[in-house]
Amino acid sequence: MHDPQTAHQQQHTTPECHGSGGDRPGAHDLRHHGDAEVRGAGAGLTDLAVNVRAGTPPAWLKARIASSLDGLAVYPDQRSARQAVAARHELPVNRVLLTAGAAEAFVLVARAFRAQRPVVVHPQFTEPEAALRDAGHAVERVVLDEGGGFRLRPDAVPEDADLVVVGNPTNPTSVLHPADDLARLARPGRILVVDEAFMDAVPGERESLASRTDLPGLVVLRSLTKTWGLAGLRIGYALAEPGLVAALEQTQPLWPVSAPALTAAEACSAPPALAEAAHAAHHLASDRAHLIARLAEFEGVHVCEPAAGPFVLLRLAGATAVRERLRELGYAVRRGDTFPGLGPDWLRLAVRDRGTTDRFVEALAKVLTEH
Repeated sequence: MHDPQTAHQQQHTTPECHGSGGDRPGAHDLRHHGDAEVRGAGAGLTDLAVNVRAGTPPAWLKARIASSLDGLAVYPDQRSARQAVAARHELPVNRVLLTAGAAEAFVLVARAFRAQRPVVVHPQFTEPEAALRDAGHAVERVVLDEGGGFRLRPDAVPEDADLVVVGNPTNPTSVLHPADDLARLARPGRILVVDEAFMDAVPGERESLASRTDLPGLVVLRSLTKTWGLAGLRIGYALAEPGLVAALEQTQPLWPVSAPALTAAEACSAPPALAEAAHAAHHLASDRAHLIARLAEFEGVHVCEPAAGPFVLLRLAGATAVRERLRELGYAVRRGDTFPGLGPDWLRLAVRDRGTTDRFVEALAKVLTEH
């Protein structure tokens, strides 16, 4: 870790080929994601590794998606879904692009914009950097430090960076950056990509930039897979000025979003769904507070706070062995060492209901006693 007493040492930029230690580009598996922790597992494994809300999709949404199956012989028509998403954010339709999940949007960004100095803020979801590298970009990293609470100072981003990617709230740190700080990153000649995949899990969606139209080069990415349990359906969207939407759309194949996914996008953008999501966000905040309080019972377990997402990041010695033993006891948790800026002593836990948390804490106590 860098000395937290020196601001410029809390956040540093790492070039593509000249990083040091654990921040070298090849030192982290950028393609490892939470689903790998549960893939092929038996039915008895409790999933704390994947950030999809438990108990989803709800019955009403499954019924809406099922009703779309009768129209599968017709090519998908995005117009209604785009209008619904635009109305949900009070934006013109030409500022909306529907995608096969937020992951596809990262690929579109990497292919559509030939940046000279792209920068990714870490620790964060690793797919944006992986997509940029796959498209031939030489990526630099701004690495946030635990000593600074993994919070971003806008001046840590190089002035001449012409493509910047940052998550808000950030996966895996659960940090919610102030909207004003992120807005300061926007400027002519720069594409600013803000990954808001988990923003609908934040009560009031405070600090969102989704409806801002005054920031040049802003691209906000949203996902419907987390709150609504649609990871297998692949649906998300990008919000940006019309010229940027057109550039992204030109890189898409024909009919990139399936008819069932379009039905889901329209349904999840309707007022009743937004009210349900808002209620779920408040309930999640309460469950997260309970999880953090229970983790505070353990000496040597440090939780990154304040947390704003449907997950928490924690540090403890010997996390790799702890994770493996927890799996033997029936709990899958997300390893943290695949995220640039983190190492082998980090784990990420999805927020679940209080009963699940209490049972997990019992298992963790057993593991730490053995450890």
